[in-house]
Amino acid sequence: MPRTRAKSPPRFTRDAERLIALSQGLNASGSLTEDRYWESEMSALTARLLGNGNDSPIDAALDHLYVSNLGAYDTLIELVENESEAMPVMKGDAAWQALLIAVPMVAWSKYSIPSGPIGREDSDALRAQLQGHVLAEGAGCVVVPYLQSIDQLPRHFSELRKLTARLADAAVTGEAPRIDFTRLPETANLLADTRFVIACAVAPRGAPIFRWQEDASGHAGRTHSLEQWIAQARPTLAKLLPGCVFECLLPDAYYVNCRESDRRVRPFGVKAAVAFLEAALSTKAKDLRAVVAGFGDERVDEYRIAFTLPGDEDVAHGVVWPLYGREDENTRPGPLDEVVAQLNECGITEVKKLSGLFTPEYCEDCGAPLFANPEGEIVHAELPEEADTHAAHFH
Repeated sequence: MPRTRAKSPPRFTRDAERLIALSQGLNASGSLTEDRYWESEMSALTARLLGNGNDSPIDAALDHLYVSNLGAYDTLIELVENESEAMPVMKGDAAWQALLIAVPMVAWSKYSIPSGPIGREDSDALRAQLQGHVLAEGAGCVVVPYLQSIDQLPRHFSELRKLTARLADAAVTGEAPRIDFTRLPETANLLADTRFVIACAVAPRGAPIFRWQEDASGHAGRTHSLEQWIAQARPTLAKLLPGCVFECLLPDAYYVNCRESDRRVRPFGVKAAVAFLEAALSTKAKDLRAVVAGFGDERVDEYRIAFTLPGDEDVAHGVVWPLYGREDENTRPGPLDEVVAQLNECGITEVKKLSGLFTPEYCEDCGAPLFANPEGEIVHAELPEEADTHAAHFH
């Protein structure tokens, strides 16, 4: 009887194998002294790969560790992100440390959410507010004069490192950054989305970058900085987001704020969808029904929320609630509880939760995610013909 042929293990480049081994070593380390050795080796290799624009070994190592060793994955992704968003800069004999900063605004609107160039006066105002309320005394910064969506931000670690280097030099020299905005992709027209102002902060090597580091005030200092940022910078940000309801997040390191804004935009997406349907269908939230189903390949990676009218099996609209990090049903409250609570908060009382795991499918024509109707059938969301879509889009 012939044997079943074993599936060939993935083949890695030497750099990918080295990254995997270093990450596993750091994850198993038993001392800070050993940590520093592994981190130094990983940083040198990662910086070389990113400097050469070679993301493939890093991506391969991350993909492997994600399924085989989550602890090692966490150590590697943290280090790669740091090498992408932070770097030393020399100006003459002076050594500086640079950090890329994301300034997110989570917004929803019945209008289209704006993106595009930021005027000189507004850009200068935001830079002044960053230096006055977020950055440490003696830290400098440069602000990218463009309001961007997540689709317009760099997609690869090496691309982000190049942007960090360019902005870091501008922040140290005081020159305006030279960035070509004409090649940015178009922004997706969503009811709820995040807009980013990107900045780069620099401080003398070894000195604090953020204001809350100066007196070791930790969380209290962050809270105070956020309060001051909202009070002073929100009027300028409101000019950039006319007709939008939005929430300001505390300016912080690039990757941590991208993840935090992804989480914060989810309830805004539900609120925007309910407001959209109330206007388009001339109905009330209490008269809508929500169908919630878990989608993923091996586990729930996202919940898709379908909205229907009472007694109608057709899905009028849908929203995706993605899961991040360690979010799962073993925590309480779990993500499904959060979804249901948000729907209830929006006024929807009839919520049907479907059991089982659905395969994530997308429309072959438009690429839109498909949703589960009340019977558990995977369908395309389509507004009724009588819906007034103009009521929710003014420009």
